[in-house]
Amino acid sequence: MSSDTGTRPRVMVLVASSRPGRLGPAVARWFVTASAAEDVAGSIDLADLAEIGLPMLDEPEHPAGGVYRHEHTRRWSERVAAADAFIVVTPEYNYGMPAVLKNALDYLYAEWAWKPVGFVSYGNTSAGTRSVQMAKQVVTTLRMVPIGATVALRITDTVHDGQVRADAAPAGAATAVLTELLHVAAALRPLRAPVATDAPVAELSLAPAATDDLAELLVLQRCCWVQEAIVNDTLDIPALHETFDDLRAWAVSWQVWTVRLHGRLVAAVRARAAGGVWEIGRLMVAPDLAGQGIGRWLLAYAESQAPRGTTSFALVTGSCSSRNIDLYQRTGYRITSPSTEANTIVLLTKDRPEPAPESSLQAAPSR
Repeated sequence: MSSDTGTRPRVMVLVASSRPGRLGPAVARWFVTASAAEDVAGSIDLADLAEIGLPMLDEPEHPAGGVYRHEHTRRWSERVAAADAFIVVTPEYNYGMPAVLKNALDYLYAEWAWKPVGFVSYGNTSAGTRSVQMAKQVVTTLRMVPIGATVALRITDTVHDGQVRADAAPAGAATAVLTELLHVAAALRPLRAPVATDAPVAELSLAPAATDDLAELLVLQRCCWVQEAIVNDTLDIPALHETFDDLRAWAVSWQVWTVRLHGRLVAAVRARAAGGVWEIGRLMVAPDLAGQGIGRWLLAYAESQAPRGTTSFALVTGSCSSRNIDLYQRTGYRITSPSTEANTIVLLTKDRPEPAPESSLQAAPSR
């Protein structure tokens, strides 16, 4: 995790009307401004279904299969998959949601799953709320999670000359919607992490660490290094004394990856480049899952992320941490700086293997 902005949720603000003269774009712009979304979220994707121009669903395969024949579907899939949360800006037509919204939802399946959705509706008598109720039935079928907070704008009370007035009450509601949306997006993020197919334990998911992981990471770190303190007969181990602010500081300069099992943070590792050396550290696995190959698998993954120009890998451990040293030596590391009376830490290094000749590499299959 090299920067904080990349870890904040990406929010798609979806304009769900294509009718000429619609208020949707103005309402969407008002929401982004009133809620300060551009300042709080990692990025805002203002997606206007009128501009996207999806035809009525024309894919021959079921969306759940993820096999798309048409380029417009593939573009829509990539855009939705990149979002972590959604705000749907919708009017109400005949007690229901616009057909273009239902059509856009029907095009995809997995791309919507485990992501929160909030609604900003507008209309006359009901302020668009019946459209929202209809849409909620559909999004829950797609495994989306509608939040409780909403914004409902009555046109005659809040719109003047085609623009939403900057009234305090609607602006406060917009902020509440975005706040709840981001909270739920953070809670659902572990469910969106892809399951690692090569992991030694089923259902493990591996992903870059995010700011929301740091509190759990701090707890896991302390649990894992208690045993190291015992076997090395010392409490002078940084991992046991670091604060949340310490973790937040080194998470900026290191790349950090976390592993979850059914939402629980169970392992992590960090790495960074120092010249031609790829330094690997804080390799940790929850004590109740130790001995199942997770550490070795995660170490191999960290090595695979080394940038071009890396010539060797390096890591350190306690001189009495025989289990760690055995793991590292079995994976090709050698002790290059043994411990002394003044230093109980050992340094282990491994040369990076030469890449395979280009002629022997096989191209990855196209998606």
